[in-house]
Amino acid sequence: MHSTALRLAALLLMLAVSAGASQSAFAATMSAVVHKASVDVRGAPDFKAPTVATLKRNAAVTVAGQQGMWFRIELPAGQPGFVRVNDVRVSHAGKQASSSGVRALFGGKAGKGRTTETAGVRGLDESTLRSASYNAAQMAKLASYQATPEAAARQARSHGWSATRVAFASEARPGERGGSTQAQKRGALSGARGLLSQIGGGLLGGRAGDAMEVADAAAGKSEDELSAEELALGPEITGRILGAAPLVDDPDAQRRVNLIGRWMASQTTRPELPWSFGVIESDDVNAFAAPGGYVLVTRGLYELLADDTEVAAVLGHEISHVVQRDHYNVIRKQAITETAQDIAAGQIRVGGDIAVGMAKDYVRRHGATVMLTRLDRDAEFQADEASEIYLARSGFNPLGLYAVLQKMTALGTQSPSLEQLYKTHPALDDRLDRIDRRSLAGLQQYTQRN
Repeated sequence: MHSTALRLAALLLMLAVSAGASQSAFAATMSAVVHKASVDVRGAPDFKAPTVATLKRNAAVTVAGQQGMWFRIELPAGQPGFVRVNDVRVSHAGKQASSSGVRALFGGKAGKGRTTETAGVRGLDESTLRSASYNAAQMAKLASYQATPEAAARQARSHGWSATRVAFASEARPGERGGSTQAQKRGALSGARGLLSQIGGGLLGGRAGDAMEVADAAAGKSEDELSAEELALGPEITGRILGAAPLVDDPDAQRRVNLIGRWMASQTTRPELPWSFGVIESDDVNAFAAPGGYVLVTRGLYELLADDTEVAAVLGHEISHVVQRDHYNVIRKQAITETAQDIAAGQIRVGGDIAVGMAKDYVRRHGATVMLTRLDRDAEFQADEASEIYLARSGFNPLGLYAVLQKMTALGTQSPSLEQLYKTHPALDDRLDRIDRRSLAGLQQYTQRN
């Protein structure tokens, strides 16, 4: 029996070693093709390093690793070479790729030492976000990690991240985000009330408060009112996301995303928001931006990121959604439609803090499902462009976003971890193509950073 047991143990060990070697072999390389007319391959990850080869468009290459904004490739003669992350396009995996394998290949260190797959963690789908309850304890924990602008600035100085002025014509600015002045609002309210009295007097039954509710929604709100609604909605939605997926128990990771995120947010047109960032416990590869300055990144995405630049790239995309009020605008459209429907059904209640009441009523109806609403394609493309701008402004390399999108591509089109991201965002190839067409206009000098 003892001899049999030893032979069985040896066999199991051989199988384990074989499986590990197979996984390592898969993780060791990734196919790619040259994506430019001509690419110089450097002998080291440095623009001053000698050129060891020149490759033409569509030439097949093998990516064997990542160092900063450089991919290490294997040349036919066996010697290594280095190209920039946007010189080649990583091929889609033929089947679902291991996230741990992709992380190992591309140098992901954010989750080093942690378990990559967590059994029993449900994906953040629409039903989960609709039914999740508000988690006050997790919201308090999120707030405890919030970084001040001063702390973020000190962190930036210690890491050599210098603030830089970079123009961004499409960025929303104070007073230009769709808010009405009080005079405009009074005029619009008067017109809306008159229209309601003509077409809905009998339906409304003379309820002036209800008429005001619809008139207010139709006429538009002032900038102060819009901001108040954002600030009320943010905690309500974020608290329910945290009810579905709590913060990862990793204080260093939480402090890191708050310091990087707060530094980047300080370079936008909305630095005054109470910006909060967190890494949440989910295998999904995704991130969420709730109105008012709340940004959450899933562990599945965080652990793919190699360095601070890539963390900043992900946060920059989500910060743009907040700055531009992308999800808030979706909520506003839904609220206007539902207000009219509710009046017809006699369900409107007025009084109290309007912004808070609107926020609570919205999440009662929808939970946090707005976070999985597919935004207009142009909004996503603009968020990608904004991320590059914010990276440049904050002292990072704008190519960081390109590197992150390449890693997502490497996971494969059938990866369950990307299911929700594919439902809510343009295809990764389309996003990369759009970046290529922009050619990082105005940002070329910042792409020299490592």
